[in-house]
Amino acid sequence: MSLRDKIGAFIARPAFRNSILGVILFNAIILGLETSKPLMEAMGPLLITLDSLCLAVFVFEIIAKLYVQRGRFFSDGWNIFDFVIVGIALVPAAQGLAVLRALRILRLLRVVSVAPSLRRVIEGLINALPGMGSVFLLMALVFYIGAVMATKLFGTAFPEWFGTLGKSGYSLFQIMTLESWSMGIVRPVMEVFPYAWMFFVPFILLTTFVVLNLVVGLVVNSMQDAHHVEAEAETGNYRDEVLARLADIEKLLKEQTPR
Repeated sequence: MSLRDKIGAFIARPAFRNSILGVILFNAIILGLETSKPLMEAMGPLLITLDSLCLAVFVFEIIAKLYVQRGRFFSDGWNIFDFVIVGIALVPAAQGLAVLRALRILRLLRVVSVAPSLRRVIEGLINALPGMGSVFLLMALVFYIGAVMATKLFGTAFPEWFGTLGKSGYSLFQIMTLESWSMGIVRPVMEVFPYAWMFFVPFILLTTFVVLNLVVGLVVNSMQDAHHVEAEAETGNYRDEVLARLADIEKLLKEQTPR
């Protein structure tokens, strides 16, 4: 067996993958501790050393996978993600580049790849993207129409909320989220324009209770479809395993039957 095959067999072991995930979780804890000024003052060098060791493990993992998989390495989305994150972590934390090193915490997302329930959530979100695009386009049209109307209706009296198209869009977004929409925006507007509720109430009903629920429904349906596909795949694998065992039993019976 060549060195490449030995390294490939080593990194393919479940124990190696679990160890890498353990290092990822440990590194996430270290990065969280680094945000505490008292801890950095007390154990700063130790935390930085542990973080460097974790980074060395990640670099070794990437180099080993590149050596074994070569060009196939970049055909896996998670490999590309890890390669980018490790590359960012190697960038010196100088001036504005410090924010790039903070992205190392994104490696924690690799936990998704080993958790079936989390995989279904991600698959559901990805499968729902086409339908969500249509819903978001509808929402954009509603927001644009509402922003134009709000600017023309209330812009002169309330320029801080509806003075421009951008301000109107942001104010309508706040209203859609139901954050201080009544006492903060709508009631002050109604003191000047008593019939303003005829604009805001239909807008809330359309965006908050209709369009957003469409997004939720698309995601839920996609997650259910992903769950059904996974369940069917597991059933198929179990059926194939049972049929293979029955074939082996039948073969043994034929061999033992006297002629």
